[in-house]
Amino acid sequence: MIEKFCNFILNKMRKKMPDITDENAEIILYGLQLIIGELPKTILLFVIGFLIGMGWYMIFAFIAIMPYRAVSGGFHLHTHIGCILSTVVFFYGDIFISKYLVLDDIQRYILVALSFIFGILMVSMYAPADTEDVPIISKRERKLKKILSYIMLTLTLGASLIIKDQILSNILLVGSIFQSISISRLAYILTKNKYGHEVYAKQQLEN
Repeated sequence: MIEKFCNFILNKMRKKMPDITDENAEIILYGLQLIIGELPKTILLFVIGFLIGMGWYMIFAFIAIMPYRAVSGGFHLHTHIGCILSTVVFFYGDIFISKYLVLDDIQRYILVALSFIFGILMVSMYAPADTEDVPIISKRERKLKKILSYIMLTLTLGASLIIKDQILSNILLVGSIFQSISISRLAYILTKNKYGHEVYAKQQLEN
């Protein structure tokens, strides 16, 4: 349904702007699918949150983790249902773990330090983790997003040490760990994804 609606919009655009190339059309289509697909998914996340009494935690988790998630990338499942389920598991898994995770100050500092080291390694090796549908080819863009990934990871984990509310602090910590895992090669293998820039580079060599 979403794919048909996006194709309908794209066809209307191409009629009014015939100079849109097939390559650009694919990028526009993916962007439309992402935007239109993300909207109901986001609304569903918040609706579920308020129905089960976790709405404000959901809003906090979404806003707090999204900057790191946006610049570092991560795998995408190949169906809208799969994408919705993975997003629900990501955020509500974060919240549920955070509600029951009890750490004293020393344990928190140790876990934050380990999460920071792990995140730095993942970012240095894989960020920005793109996909075959939207590969990030530009060296300038890749460099910028990698730098921003380091910054967002540092700010998110730093905030988890500053915030006194234990659940909110845990949400930042656990969410950072989840996001760092989502850009790893293991996560890509398990979800049958490929890094877009690697696929593009391989195609260029073959040609």
